Amino acid sequence: MSMPVFDLLIRNARLDGRRVEQSRSDEPQLDKAGTVDIAIRGGRIAAIGQGLAGTAAQVVEAAGAFACTGFTDSHVHLDKACILDRCTICEGTLGEAVRETARAKAGFTEEDVYARAARVVEKAIVNGTQRMRTFVEIDPRAGMRSFEAIKRIRTDYAFAIDIEICAFAQEGLTNEMETYSMLDEALANGADLVGGAPYVDPDPKGQIGLIFDLAEKHNVAVDFHLDFDLTPEKSNLQAVIEETIRRGFQGRVALGHMTSLSAMPPAEMMALAPKLKEAGIAITVLPATDLFLNGRSFDHLVPRGVAPAHRLAQEGVVTSIATNNVLNPFTPYGDASLIRMANLYANVAQISRDEDMALAFDMISLQPSKILGASHGLSEGAVADIILLDCRRPEDAIRENARVFWGCKNGRPTFEAPRPVILRG
Repeated sequence: MSMPVFDLLIRNARLDGRRVEQSRSDEPQLDKAGTVDIAIRGGRIAAIGQGLAGTAAQVVEAAGAFACTGFTDSHVHLDKACILDRCTICEGTLGEAVRETARAKAGFTEEDVYARAARVVEKAIVNGTQRMRTFVEIDPRAGMRSFEAIKRIRTDYAFAIDIEICAFAQEGLTNEMETYSMLDEALANGADLVGGAPYVDPDPKGQIGLIFDLAEKHNVAVDFHLDFDLTPEKSNLQAVIEETIRRGFQGRVALGHMTSLSAMPPAEMMALAPKLKEAGIAITVLPATDLFLNGRSFDHLVPRGVAPAHRLAQEGVVTSIATNNVLNPFTPYGDASLIRMANLYANVAQISRDEDMALAFDMISLQPSKILGASHGLSEGAVADIILLDCRRPEDAIRENARVFWGCKNGRPTFEAPRPVILRG
């Protein structure tokens, strides 16, 4: 009997024991404490098992590394990344970040946006991200330049990462209806969904309605930057919940930041969980930005401003941890590493149990994949989107800021960053 032939064979990898238990009964029983081989053919996982027989055009030795589906960054701004050299940060406030970025983006060119976005996307790829939702500001100042650049990025990097484009109104909508027409045009010409920031609009509820109008017209999802403050009494969440249910958009709405949740008593915040779950609204926290911009009016005991989304996740709400901004007035640091962001979240949220670490890992992998409507998990027949991490378990990845050292998309290797070697004298 001839030996099976594969395109790629990953030897001696560790899988997520939580997922192994959910494998089909006719699949090989895997030793959760040991390692397995993953065979790939035609862009999909052909077999998973211990000591798989067969030959392959390429063999990758995992040497006990943890293998999983690549990460999903559900909220990032590629168009305005890496602009610190053309902005001034004095206050460190949200208002200043919006003003400085608005001033800078008037001078954006398509090639400029492409170069800066490519810099971030390449960092994201080597840090294990394989899916991404990026917001692109579209208004009379930015025009369609950033949008055209990010469409090119989406195409040019499709070999390694799937990118969704959200046509986004950052500086208001009811006060500048030309932006509405431009969003409409973008949605007709390649944008995947639509979003806004009601907190900067003179009529927040009016903007919410207009964004949903566009989503209905083009049959796309919605993603709002919402409640980006520490005053829950001013929340626009109820308006979004009502519009979501009224328009039948359950499961198609995500909310970024929601820092107001961090300023609520725990019982009051948890009372929102069943409402969010019923409406199918996902929550994305952005630790680096939310920490940097919030609490600026305090000179001691400064509020963190990061919503404790893991508590909502424990009640069945879809939640994620994401990058948001990289090297701009909203977040003057960053390397597009979701592992680092999840580690930062764990520190801020003061979580330590294994189950909470595993949940933080899920918030950069399984959970945001649900927001983007993408499949997730390693099983026979699944698309071979795989990364290898220098650790044993998801919990260890978060605790140790584990390095990602290899990845493949659709079974095709996309990057390698070899493990460091200690050179003894």
